Amino acid sequence: MSSRRPWRLAGALVLSFGLVACGSTGPTGSTASTGSAASGGTEAGAAGTRVFTADNGDVTIPAFPKRVVATGYAVPVLIETGAALAGVSSWQRGLPLMTAEQRATYDNLPKIAGETAAETNYEAIAAAKPDLIVIGVPKPVLAEINLDRLKSIAPVVAIGPTTPSGWREQSRRQADAAGRLDRFDAAKSAYEKKAAELADKYRSALNGLRFGHVGAYGEVAKGTFHREFAGSWGTNIAQDIGVTYYGEVKKKGGGALDVTEYPSIEKLPESLGEADAISYTVDPDGSVSEAVQYVLDSKLWKNLPAVKAGNVFPLRYTEAATYGSALTTLDAIDRALAPLRDR
Repeated sequence: MSSRRPWRLAGALVLSFGLVACGSTGPTGSTASTGSAASGGTEAGAAGTRVFTADNGDVTIPAFPKRVVATGYAVPVLIETGAALAGVSSWQRGLPLMTAEQRATYDNLPKIAGETAAETNYEAIAAAKPDLIVIGVPKPVLAEINLDRLKSIAPVVAIGPTTPSGWREQSRRQADAAGRLDRFDAAKSAYEKKAAELADKYRSALNGLRFGHVGAYGEVAKGTFHREFAGSWGTNIAQDIGVTYYGEVKKKGGGALDVTEYPSIEKLPESLGEADAISYTVDPDGSVSEAVQYVLDSKLWKNLPAVKAGNVFPLRYTEAATYGSALTTLDAIDRALAPLRDR
């Protein structure tokens, strides 16, 4: 099965280190105190401190952090925006989306945690001497982390993911906490410009088409496949160029389960029979995971109207969670949908 994991916020498979802030206050609107020290951290300097609202409450942090420890979804955005990083968690799933320069930065930074919350290395975090710790876990996973121990090292802001499409606001607030909103805004503008160009390019080709999407997290052993709806990993960036994903989950379960479900393979005709076109997730190298191949090999798949019409499109880089990396996803979507436009 693919190394990627879905956001199953209700169970043990919740992503380990993922960040979405909950109503932070930016530098221009936050409370500052000149020359004061952040609680449990190093002195913030002449610029003082500010109050940042995170999943774990209002936290006093340096206005301009100089040594930041980041985990999970904060890792790629803070690398992209040039934050003053002193250590990061492992973030293997994001490596294919990094540029060579970003990968070099990632490789050279001390690793203070593994891929799961249970792999937090408190000694390594202390050794990094941070003045800010950004913990990227959903609220249900915070209980697995010793926040009191971390607070004794430096101010801690927890910013956890909600739904997959929430990476836009999530990454903004991560950049905000690290004092890098200026560089964040530049990446956002570049993404929005590219998305608008592709929306114009594909407007006629996409007009009236209803898409479905097959994700990578079905479980072959259980005979299930992964249907993603609007706002999920495989769909949300394509939506920005005008792709319309129809339908919704039958029973919302919170978090990613509001936009994704796991029907039995026998439900393929019921789930995707009304689709004019179907996209499906492939790995960054273009290979097909076992879970997706299970669907593609099914006779039920081959009899779907969209499949018979040849309207199936493999999408790479569906796990982008920053505007910079999502540019790569837009390029991949452009390549995947080119045959549709050329008809």
